[in-house]
Amino acid sequence: MQVSRIRALRGPNLWTRNTAIEAIVQCSEKALTLSQRDDFEDRVRQRFPAIGALRPATGAASLAHVLEAAALALQKEAGCPVTFSRTSATVDEGVYQVVVEYSEEAVGRMALEEAHLLVSAALAGTDFDVDAAIRRLREKDEDVRLGPSTGSIVNAALARGIPYRRLTEGSLVQFGWGAKQRRIWAAEVDSTSAVSEAIAQDKDLTKKLLRAAGVPVPIGRPVDSADDAWAVAQEVGLPVVVKPQDGNQGKGVTVNITHRDHLDIAYRAAEEYGTVMVEKYLPGCDYRMLVVGDQLVAAARRDPPHVIGDGEHTVRELVERVNADPRRGEGHATSLTKIRFDEIAIARLAEQGLTEQSVPAVGQRVILRNNANLSTGGTATDVTDDVHPEVAERAVAAARMIGLDICGVDVVCEGVLEPLEAQHGGVVEVNAAPGLRMHLSPSYGKGRPVGEAIINHLFPPGEDGRIPVVAVTGTNGKTTTARLIAHLLASDGLRVGMTNTDGVYVEGRQIDSGDCSGPKSARSVLAHPDVDAAVFETARGGVLREGLGFDRCQVAVVTNIGAGDHLGLNYITTVEDLAVLKRVIVQNVAPNGYAVLNAADPIVAKMAATSPGKVIFFAADRHHPVMATHRAQGGRTVYVDDGAVVVAEGSWREAIALRDVPLTRAGTIGFQVENVLASVAAAWGLGLDLAAIRSGLASFVNDAHNAPGRFNVMDFRGATIIADYGHNPDAMRALVQAVDAMPAKRRSVVISGAGDRRDEDIREQTVILGDAFDDVILYQDAAQRGRADGEVMALLREGLGQARRTRHVEEIRGEFIAIDTALDRLQPGDLCLVLVDQVEEALAHLDQRIKAG
Repeated sequence: MQVSRIRALRGPNLWTRNTAIEAIVQCSEKALTLSQRDDFEDRVRQRFPAIGALRPATGAASLAHVLEAAALALQKEAGCPVTFSRTSATVDEGVYQVVVEYSEEAVGRMALEEAHLLVSAALAGTDFDVDAAIRRLREKDEDVRLGPSTGSIVNAALARGIPYRRLTEGSLVQFGWGAKQRRIWAAEVDSTSAVSEAIAQDKDLTKKLLRAAGVPVPIGRPVDSADDAWAVAQEVGLPVVVKPQDGNQGKGVTVNITHRDHLDIAYRAAEEYGTVMVEKYLPGCDYRMLVVGDQLVAAARRDPPHVIGDGEHTVRELVERVNADPRRGEGHATSLTKIRFDEIAIARLAEQGLTEQSVPAVGQRVILRNNANLSTGGTATDVTDDVHPEVAERAVAAARMIGLDICGVDVVCEGVLEPLEAQHGGVVEVNAAPGLRMHLSPSYGKGRPVGEAIINHLFPPGEDGRIPVVAVTGTNGKTTTARLIAHLLASDGLRVGMTNTDGVYVEGRQIDSGDCSGPKSARSVLAHPDVDAAVFETARGGVLREGLGFDRCQVAVVTNIGAGDHLGLNYITTVEDLAVLKRVIVQNVAPNGYAVLNAADPIVAKMAATSPGKVIFFAADRHHPVMATHRAQGGRTVYVDDGAVVVAEGSWREAIALRDVPLTRAGTIGFQVENVLASVAAAWGLGLDLAAIRSGLASFVNDAHNAPGRFNVMDFRGATIIADYGHNPDAMRALVQAVDAMPAKRRSVVISGAGDRRDEDIREQTVILGDAFDDVILYQDAAQRGRADGEVMALLREGLGQARRTRHVEEIRGEFIAIDTALDRLQPGDLCLVLVDQVEEALAHLDQRIKAG
């Protein structure tokens, strides 16, 4: 069994809305025979009892099905929330596509590798340590998944339908899209200034500001030596606290210091993190107040790491038993952290007259550390409902004085039921990026929805951080339709981001070039802060490779489905296969959005049943049965009637004269009329008013700047030149129909063929063109895309041989030489169609020739 072409589908895809790993699995005839043996399933289950069902609902099981089941079950056993998997046979004998959902990509890939090892072991009769495999997966998951703090915020966003994207492997997360996006880094938000964060890190400055705001704080100051620390301790009075002036997570903090030896140890621990502070120890308990915006949303009492004696076990053994709690881990991935032995813990034991080998009496409470941070092994008890209003006010005042949107305020006092001033309590620290796990999963008491509070602070009720997104797909017309929709939105005052096969554009400025019709380019637009609306040309290749670059769209446009669009590649072998792939954007329309579908294309029209939103049908023929039925049912339609584009819903309708739409040349270019119908429907689905749509259509000029390589019409010495990027039979038919409507004395065409098409599709292009043009110039593309030298030219010649019309045919190597040859022969009144390969370069060459005259 060979596993190859492993892909991570990071967005909605051909198989599922979930993220998934897709692999091509080839099974030899021998392996397939082995898998059919009665004892093979037993061999697999002996090695992995929890694998679940191995046989598909219909048909015989293959090794690929076993691989699928194992990869899914291994992730489940490792604690990953996955449920979807699928195996599909391809047209090649013994070759399957295996798809398995993942929650973390690295874990999904590892699960597939481990599953492969399991199947190989079952085939060979060798051992497979499933427990070790699950342990490796669990460790990888803990390494790469979001921590509990960031994860709670992401989950709260998902519950409100707010999209998110991890910008790094760490905790930097973007919520929302474009101009409406917000970002967090763990529990710190983008509106928190660097100044506020710097103040919070400087504990001495923080105390001064809090004191000025009337918030009680302990007295003390920074020190530069152990002797200086002891001097301050004498000044403020023992006991004292020693801590780094700039620190976090309780690192280097020692409290309740009562003698010089203990202070010296504490000083050495603190100075590892920078300047050291000494301040008066406040008696009482350690409380963490979580402030979000101007509200206290959670509070917890933090108790230092400790064990309770049983009269039998040593302190070391008691700690090991506590650390065995599955809730305790090494870092922040679990709700609690393991208690650790170090110099500070040993010193704290010594203060109690104990060592790690001491056996505490039954019920004796042994403290391992004085600070109560969860990161050092402490526990938390929720006290949110007990906080006195004045205590909450002081916490909010502290956060506001420092300037923190999300703030962890550390308070030491006897209790939270009365004001701090009444019990000589105070605020000892503020934290700019507070941990949330003590509030999410406290050791005692109920968890608080702090992630929800943070999301509500970032996005007020009713806001989901989304901008309008339009996805455009089909065989022909995608780029022109995408460009026209973007133009209509821009004409309405929106800042538009657009991707297509020519590049990435923001507010009309190209920021990337090349074929940018995939998910990576879409994500870059959605991350741009100056984008109010996005239009994405969505090509089949990107959906196959990685899925969509967004979770859903407001409008999905399908222009048409033709046979010449890369059939035969990646197991897309029929038009029906292609339609299933293209309809992915329709299946991911927002519930309040629209699918814009070509009613005249029966394959496209059938996609209406898969749309979660509503449907707008478009077609030139208003009497088409699909159009008539939809209109009778009160649905929206866009069609042509009496020389105008008509938008209709129920009894309401409004018209836009085609003579006012330059793209269509007064309605004479049929395929451009269809592109206009689709674009108008999309803009209507987004809520643009008809006045804005009419104005945008009138100002869109189909030149090499607005729509390069999309039926660009030029004048040259009295002749007409048309440059187009058409590259499949359906495009050729549309071009011939458009050219036939244009007067010409003699018609010539310059054409090549893309090597990554099927032989029959390359031939058919020249069969169609051969009957419509007097002269044909064939040229060879710069890139043959896997074809041998001259192979494409031979196929084009074969197609011409099937054409009925007599014509002059010439073969030329080099696109620009072919163009120059055609232009040099033009006479006034002639027409030349140039089917360009290198779009930008060819258009620039044509522009130069036209300017030269």
